[in-house]
This record gives sequence, C-alpha cells and structure tokens, in this order.
Amino acid sequence: MNIVIAGGGKVGDTLCNELSLEKNDILLIEKNQKRLESIINKNDITGLVGSATSFETQVEADVGTCDIFIAVTPQDEVNIISAIIAKKLGAKHTIARVRSLEYANHMDFMREGLGITMMINPEMEAAKDIARVIRFPEALSVEQFANGRVNIVEIEVQQSNRLAHSYIKDFRNNIGNVLVCAIQRDNGVFIPDGYTQILPRDHLFVTGSTKDLAKLYRQSGLKKEKLRSALIIGGGRVTHYVIDMLAEMHMELKVIELTLDAAKELSERFPRVVIIEGDGSDQEFLKEERIELYDTVISLTGMDEENILISLFALNQGAKKVITKVNRTDLLKLMGHVGLQSIITPKRLIANEIIRFVRSLNSNDKSQVEALFRIADNQVETIQLKVPNDSKVVNRTLESMKLKQNILIAYIIRGKKLIFPTGRDVLKPGDHVIITSIERKLDRIEDILA
Repeated sequence: MNIVIAGGGKVGDTLCNELSLEKNDILLIEKNQKRLESIINKNDITGLVGSATSFETQVEADVGTCDIFIAVTPQDEVNIISAIIAKKLGAKHTIARVRSLEYANHMDFMREGLGITMMINPEMEAAKDIARVIRFPEALSVEQFANGRVNIVEIEVQQSNRLAHSYIKDFRNNIGNVLVCAIQRDNGVFIPDGYTQILPRDHLFVTGSTKDLAKLYRQSGLKKEKLRSALIIGGGRVTHYVIDMLAEMHMELKVIELTLDAAKELSERFPRVVIIEGDGSDQEFLKEERIELYDTVISLTGMDEENILISLFALNQGAKKVITKVNRTDLLKLMGHVGLQSIITPKRLIANEIIRFVRSLNSNDKSQVEALFRIADNQVETIQLKVPNDSKVVNRTLESMKLKQNILIAYIIRGKKLIFPTGRDVLKPGDHVIITSIERKLDRIEDILA
C-alpha cells in the first residue's frame, strides 16, 4: 500500500517505523531536512523536503496516486489544508491530526464537510484512556472491545496476592470466564498455556466481561474502592478534556498549573474545579496542597521527566492510583518503569488507531480489522476481526484448527452473545473474534492458521 505521511514529529516517526515494517511503501514529507534524513536512515522509506500545503510538493510526492495520505504536522490548519489538497489530487483516503480545543466538538461535521476520511485528536484519546483507567481502579491499563462489553485489563501480581504462584489452568475453575491473554515478566512477554505458573511482579493481561473481571478482583484480593478525587498536575489540552470526563464521574478535582494565563483560562472554563497556580514539580508545594489526600494523581505536564518524578513522589506519599503521561517511551525502557503504574502515551494511541485503519484497508474486504490495541509495552497485539461468509474457518471447531504459535482466541462475539471459547466452539459467519498475538500483521481471520 502506498502511503504518504506529512510531518516527521513523534507521531510521524512512529508511523514511518511501524507502517514500513508492515511492508507498505512510505514517503515522508518534512520541512526540516536533518529530521527527514534522520528518519530515513532509521526506516525503509523515501522522503521529500517541503511543505505539505504546497501543491507542487504534493504533486512531486505523487500524492494523487497514493492509497492513504496522513497529515500529522504540529499545526492543525496545515494538516487540514494538506489533507484537502491530497483529496483533490486523488488520494483515496486522507487522515488529519487535529488537536485544537475549538475543533474538538465539531470533528464529525468538519470531516464530512471537508471530505477527510479520518480526523484524530491525540489529547482527547489520552483523556479517554485516563477516564477508563480511573473507572477500573484495580487495573494499570484498560482496552475495550465490543462497545465496552469485553475488556482487557493489565494487573500486577504482588507477593501477597492470591494469584501469586497459582497456575493458569486453575483460572477458569476458580474464577470463571476470564482468560490470561499475555504475561509480561521482567523484560519479556509471552502467551501462557495452562501449565504456566504466575509469579510475583508479573503483569497479567486479562480479558473478560465487566462482571467476570469484578469477580476476579474480589476473589484475588485486588478489589479497590472507587476513586473519588483527583489531583491533576499540568493544565494543557489533555487536562481540558479529562476534566470534562472526570466531572461526569462526580469526582472532586484540583488542577495545578505553572503559568498564570493558563490557570486563569482553566478557572474561567471550569468554575467548579479548584485551579491553583504553582509549580507541580515542587515537592514542598505538593505537600502544602495535601497531595496525600487525593485518591489519584495524574501527571500531565509537557515534560516527561517531570511527570515521572511527580508520579514517583505521589506514590511515595500514598496515592492509590498514579497516572503518568510519557511520550518518550525510551525513557521508560532506560528506567525500567521504576514502579510507575498507569502510563499514557498519546502518540501511541493515535498511531494504533491509524495502523488499525491501514490494516482494515489491507484486508481487501475479505475480513475487517474492527479494533486493534498494542499491549505489554507494544509487544503484543490484541485485535478484533470479523468472520466473512466464505472464510476457511467457518463452521470448524477451534480444536480442529491448527493455529500459528503465540496466538490465542480470547472471545467470540455473536450478536448480543459473548462466548468464552473452548475447543468445541465453532466460528460462524458474522462473528467478531478477539485475538491476542505476539505475531504482527493479522489482516484476516485466516491469518491465524498455521
């Protein structure tokens, strides 16, 4: 698939890397020659120095014949205008990153009116991720399928936890319809079998319905009280979106923002929220603001290092839940997560959304990639695929299929029915199947077969 990407920032760099690994032909348009050369040297792509809003540059990049044009420059207007030009030139699909608060409530109207295939907002997606994690206080991360009916949650096993030293095969007998899709242990990730023993400090990625997961939390001693208050450090775009979402959950909120103008703007927009001007990285200041009284601390400053240090201090002060925004994930690899809990990476969220869209186009309508998430530090994919009428897997039992290694069928969704599969279950036309895999590039349901 021919893809043109405009903008070589964090998101553009990530997309160049991952989409080129999936055997797409990538051309990157970037105004900064040094940045362009750096990304080209790291990836199997071509590049062009120029402005994405230039008609001549797009013609030179042969945008008119591309399958997908993706605009992820830092400026919303550049992304919108370049996507419109690309569509007029003949690009089959166009995607624009739009971050402005003014556009947030009119995305669908703008998309339809301007003929842009997809408009994505990384800060809004990050806020949604934060809200999900707060709704599930026992989980470090939460991904949702089937309109929220099926969840994949990340939980950490402590030495004192009842799950420690138990075996996977006992899960179904003791807890019910939940499944451990993957285990992250030390620096590695694997898909377990029934004889895998769960060890302290393991991170388990468990799938199940909300009801079944609640049973897991109760029986394993993980159950936590509902989070009722949040201290948010940093008043940027993510904070604007997350305040609206947490206010709907009737949480007590306080925001600490460094700059006076931004603090005033937040105060005017959210009169019922306590807004404090101050340095959220100052530990004495945080103590004065009684950080220890808040159920959750959310670090959303523009500096990854500050967010990590604030979160570590919050944990030291006894916060029940700590959420940290980190864009430079290489920092986490360097530091080994240093005990952090929930980590939000906006660029990763929208990169996953774009990759899902590209995969759905690659499937040639034989099956459809309906949802795609990367879990366990981006090492495992969980993907939802639709089973077409003429598929090889139709009306075959799961135990009769020879599956590729490191693939697990986690759930079958048939209409309103959620099926926790056994080897005797069969796949029917129109089923939606949730699959966990260490192998990348699953476009069609047949790709699970050896």
